[in-house]
Amino acid sequence: IRSGVQKLIDKGVLTEDEFKERLSRIRFITDLHNAGVSDADIVIEAVFENMQIKKETFKNLEAICRPDCFFCTNSSVMSPTEISSDLQYRERFAGTHFWNPGHLIPLVEVVRTDATNDKTVDAVIGFLKSIGKSPCLCKKDVPGFIANRLQHALWREAFSLIDNGIADAATIDSAIKNSFGLRLPQLSVCENADLAGIDLTWQIHDYVLQYLEDGHRPAKCLENMRKRNALGFKTGEGFYKWTDESKEKCSEDLVAYLIKMLYGKE
Repeated sequence: IRSGVQKLIDKGVLTEDEFKERLSRIRFITDLHNAGVSDADIVIEAVFENMQIKKETFKNLEAICRPDCFFCTNSSVMSPTEISSDLQYRERFAGTHFWNPGHLIPLVEVVRTDATNDKTVDAVIGFLKSIGKSPCLCKKDVPGFIANRLQHALWREAFSLIDNGIADAATIDSAIKNSFGLRLPQLSVCENADLAGIDLTWQIHDYVLQYLEDGHRPAKCLENMRKRNALGFKTGEGFYKWTDESKEKCSEDLVAYLIKMLYGKE
């Protein structure tokens, strides 16, 4: 927690005293029967991405927590409906997918299961807003929820351009960073369609969609890199070559950029 927040202190977003006060409100326990669990208003689970472990965790929690306690899973890929399928009070369960890095990215996707009631949705969204997050409601439990579906549709097209020899990775990243990537935080997709005109958007899609990638399997470039163990940061090579110094710079530059965008601090 300290290492993650240190940049906020360095940039003047938080003072050391403010951080110490926040740390004082965090407690670590290993006994689920602790009052911090049994008296909780809301529990947000972030155990390993293993369906059985998640199910067992909530089964144990349901036997300990109050009947009116709201349960949330932070899973980024697993179905909240399936995770909660064995619970008695399924209506009080929802997905809450915090985007990484969670202490900087405002978005939390609130995902309804097939049993989540409106009271749970309202309470969870209200709680997330109260802690400074920007929750968005995913009305149906679908793989990828909202933002990952959008993100990976872009990734699929980018990797297809590489597979088909149309552009290399550096060119694609440069094209994104120097075009629509710049305006997305201010003018997003649906706003942009309104600005351009729905009639023009329809005409563009009527022409271009037939040429876009619609494959249902990972790109060949990903498969080839996976086979030769070029796995990105963890092996020092992916689409790019990575040293310890360049990996650290990439991570630090991202944090600095987010702090500048969110807090206006450099």
